[in-house]
Amino acid sequence: MRRILFKLITVAGLTFGLSFSSSVLGADAPPPCGPAGHLSDDLSANVASDSRCFEIRMYTAEPIKDGVGGINNLHQRFREKEVSIFEKHGAEVIAVWQKLDDPNTLVWMLAYRDRAHRTEVWAAFAADPEWVALREKYPVPISANVFMMSASDYSNLK
Repeated sequence: MRRILFKLITVAGLTFGLSFSSSVLGADAPPPCGPAGHLSDDLSANVASDSRCFEIRMYTAEPIKDGVGGINNLHQRFREKEVSIFEKHGAEVIAVWQKLDDPNTLVWMLAYRDRAHRTEVWAAFAADPEWVALREKYPVPISANVFMMSASDYSNLK
């Protein structure tokens, strides 16, 4: 069932990622992020005026079954091309980590100029033929947790 759902969702051409959460599927608008001037008063009090929009994504891979899934396939997909496709479309991939207390989880961090830039990057990524081919080569159903952030005004990373 999960495999079928994954294929249906990815074939639909999601522009905001591969999460099954309602915010990623478009039911709810994703939270704002980026410079303080792009945020509401209640969100901007401690945010840097020159902050980028940061996104942490945690992908937990389904175990491999019938050649589909598995954290090693997910890492290979990232290693082979996924990172470079994102960078080609303007995202900065800050880092990719292996979560040690849950070895089936890959954690990665991206940066964009602002929320609008993030939307542009994900739309271009989803439509990229290289991504479509890579996803077909390494089909890995995942569950995702996504966190959108802006840098505090005292953060070293902005």
